[in-house]
Amino acid sequence: MSIVKRNNLVFPSLMNEILKPDWFGGLENYRSAFPPVNIQDNETSFELELSVPGRKKEDFNIEIDEQVLTITSEVQREEEVKEASYTRREFSYSSFKRSFTLPETVKEEGIKASYENGILRFSLPKKEESLPKPKRLIEIEK
Repeated sequence: MSIVKRNNLVFPSLMNEILKPDWFGGLENYRSAFPPVNIQDNETSFELELSVPGRKKEDFNIEIDEQVLTITSEVQREEEVKEASYTRREFSYSSFKRSFTLPETVKEEGIKASYENGILRFSLPKKEESLPKPKRLIEIEK
């Protein structure tokens, strides 16, 4: 008697496709829904960086309302491949929305944004009254 390996799956290739990590977008879809963020507190400003590769600066909508910075983006893509015996069309849609409550120390009028190499950067300057003040020098009397 010998051991026989049985595969009880009805459609093994379909099951392999379903169990792949990228089914329904998988981890990549999760990352595009919630782009990772770095926030750094400097002496004169806050620096905010979002990792959102594969987009253009026109894809972003940035608003500030009642000390809440909201960043949204929607991208729709359509790809069509025509060959002699078939046509394949693929659609892709991704969007995200991130909101950050700004501290009262941020000077909203001076906020600047840039997008380069897949990184969306914000510089959030602090108000003058919140900047560290130099220590007062004490004069030596005679």
